[in-house]
Amino acid sequence: MELLIFLLALLMIAAVVIPARRRRSGGKETVQGHFSAVDPERYGFTPADLLDVRLPGPDAELTEVLAELRRTQEWQPAAQLLAAGAGEHELRWQRVQTLAGAAAHELTQEPGEGGRWLRTWRIEAPKEAGGAVVHAEFLVQQARRTAAVSGAGSDEHRIILEEARSVCADAALLAPGDPTPYIVELAVARGLGVRQADFEELWTTVTARAPHHMGAHLAALHYWCEKWHGSKQLADAFAQRAAASAPEKSLLPALPLFAVFEHLPEITMVGGLYRSEVVTKAVEGALYAVRGAPADHPVLPHVRHLLVWFLVRAERYADAMEQLARVDGHVGAVPWSYSENPAAEFAAYRALAVAGWEQAGGSPATMPH
Repeated sequence: MELLIFLLALLMIAAVVIPARRRRSGGKETVQGHFSAVDPERYGFTPADLLDVRLPGPDAELTEVLAELRRTQEWQPAAQLLAAGAGEHELRWQRVQTLAGAAAHELTQEPGEGGRWLRTWRIEAPKEAGGAVVHAEFLVQQARRTAAVSGAGSDEHRIILEEARSVCADAALLAPGDPTPYIVELAVARGLGVRQADFEELWTTVTARAPHHMGAHLAALHYWCEKWHGSKQLADAFAQRAAASAPEKSLLPALPLFAVFEHLPEITMVGGLYRSEVVTKAVEGALYAVRGAPADHPVLPHVRHLLVWFLVRAERYADAMEQLARVDGHVGAVPWSYSENPAAEFAAYRALAVAGWEQAGGSPATMPH
């Protein structure tokens, strides 16, 4: 495991430096030495500088809408996309997150001007449910950015979250059967530090509309985690209950893996941790979930990305390669999204998986698909 940590540090540097060198040389330069033997592009993987950090997995319709929003600043394509999938709660939640993230990213790139399409949407169609829920999620993401600068609990942070809660209420009134506004409000409640009783009441509202919503469970899990308001025991109990009550083809058996991830120490030097009984059981639960879930489940890529992270650290490279084959090209998911450079972080783990796979005798021809 010490070797794994050392290689990971080297590959994190290479994942940033190598793509930059390739861009300067027109893509013709080959990587020399150790890294040439583990070049992920031999496997048809996407170059690190072309990885899509916006989405966890492919969504052609959403990708097209994002391009049109950026090009025209017209909000109607986003409204049409969300209206078409109004009854698909998991897909709607995923797309709302991405649309809000796109607006927030544009605003960061062009302060005062970026993301104009969302502001126009809310002005021109204030009673449109899609615009309201995207606006609410946008405010939640802005609150997170504010907390990173001025600290959680600052006046500015709380003001943004209070506004988000108000917009969530508007969105819920505009689409009474949609759980998405209440799922967004789970993050608001976490940020505001609401009482447990109030959070549980909100959770009851969510589960009345979508009892097995994976995205909702991921949002609620953060409340129970030790770093927020609960504890490791409460978070683990929540995840285990959800997994035990999961219906057939649900992703909820993967929830304990997310709980394990949230409570890992920042720096781990214990070699056997990722092969321990607790971690192995959580990984196997997640593998069971992804093998049984529908191939087009919108949250499936989220689980696969976290599995890559754990499988590489457990040195289960064949299993990691199987997951990589299904999510490569997109890195808009935990754990990569926690990094300042998600593409570089993903590329480093991918290269480690390739190195381990080849060390065990694997090759591009024998890669699992």
